[in-house]
Order: sequence, then structure tokens, then C-alpha cells
Amino acid sequence: MQSLSASNVIRIWELGQNQHPVDRALLMLSFACPEKCLEELISLTVGQRDAHLLKVRELTLGSQLNGSASCPRCQERLEFDFQVADILLVDPTQVIEQEYSLTAEGFDLRFRLPNSQDLASIVGCEDSQKAKSLLIQRCLLQASCDNQLLVYQELPPTAIAKLTEQMAECDPQAEIQLALDCLACKHSWIAWFDIVDFFWTELTAKAKRLLQEVHMLARFYGWREADILSMSAVRRQSYLEMVS
Repeated sequence: MQSLSASNVIRIWELGQNQHPVDRALLMLSFACPEKCLEELISLTVGQRDAHLLKVRELTLGSQLNGSASCPRCQERLEFDFQVADILLVDPTQVIEQEYSLTAEGFDLRFRLPNSQDLASIVGCEDSQKAKSLLIQRCLLQASCDNQLLVYQELPPTAIAKLTEQMAECDPQAEIQLALDCLACKHSWIAWFDIVDFFWTELTAKAKRLLQEVHMLARFYGWREADILSMSAVRRQSYLEMVS
């Protein structure tokens, strides 16, 4: 795993313009983890994928994250800071189990954890409950009761609920929640943190800043884009200060 260079950032931003977030996540990781093939990245659980993205974000932009949210009660804009370590719950390099077992409501279940391919399969499904059901069905490897094999549709809602909870416990990085408090109206709420969207937004802003820097230096010195982007940020900034 490595940080994203200036040229990486611009290339990722260029390629990911019309991609779905699932594909953008894999795109970012493909540049940061050249030692892994696409199949390996796709097979990462959602939590493993997000843990990798958090580490890449830390290597590329630092450990502090600057977030913002609107209070759902009074719409006051809230800005807050936190560290990667505050929300990085698992070691991205840790090898995890490929299959899990659970006994719920008398049903014996074998399952795996969702990965990017599973998420891609429910893209376009507008019904959130249906999408969740399809995701669970894909990850359920086997269900039985009294040695009798069953299909997903034969499981009671209580067993499916426990299966869903167990899957979340086995992949805690997949769903990160932030406890927020509004200073204006004292309202407290829980917000979901999406590292894919967050990191993509940051990379978009960085790519546009880099393009402005390239434009300025190329126009003034006549240098090629590749030469400008290969400079360190400190060196590039020094030239920009002289130009301005």
C-alpha cells in the first residue's frame, strides 16, 4: 500500500468521473495497492475495503479528517474534526475468515461477508429493503434445520435479522457511525460515515487544485504537465510563490 502521487490523483479523478462509487473505491485502491490484482481488491469485504481506503487517505492527505453535516432538526451547518485512528476499527492487512457459522432460532447458517461484487449487484435497486434482502441472499451459503437444507425464503424474519446482526459484527468497519451534537439547538443524532464518498470528494478538490498549479507553471515556465506533477508539493509551491 502506498500514498497517491499527484499524477495518481489527477488520473483517478479523470477516470472516475462517470463511475459508480463501488467502482471508484476499487479505482482508488488499484493505484494505492499495485501489488494486488483487481480480483483481490474485489474480494475484500466491504469493511476491509474501507479500512484500506482509510489507510490510503492517511498516507495521502494525513491523519486528520475535516467533516461537516447539517443538523436534521434546525439545518445548522456543523463542522468537526476527527482522526483516522478514531474510526479505523480493523487492521486492513489482517487476514479474516472466508466463511462463518451461526445458529439462530434453531436454524444452522453458513455465510460469508459482502464484498464489492455484491454491492455492484444491487446497484440500481431503489427499494432499500429489497436491496438488503438480495445482499443477504448472495452471502448466505447454506441454511438448514434438523439436517434439512432450506432456501433463504424459508427462513423466518427473526433468523434473518440475527444473521444480519452477525454479519455486521464480523465486519465492523463496513458501517461507521458518528455521534454528532448541534450546538445551536442541542440536538444529538447519529450520522453514517462513507469513506468512499468522503475520500472521493477530497481527491476531486485536490485534483482541481493540481490542475490549476499545472496551468500556472506551464504557462509561466513552459514545463510539461508530467514534470510539474513529479515535483514535490513543497517545490511546486515554491515556484508558485515566485510566479505570483
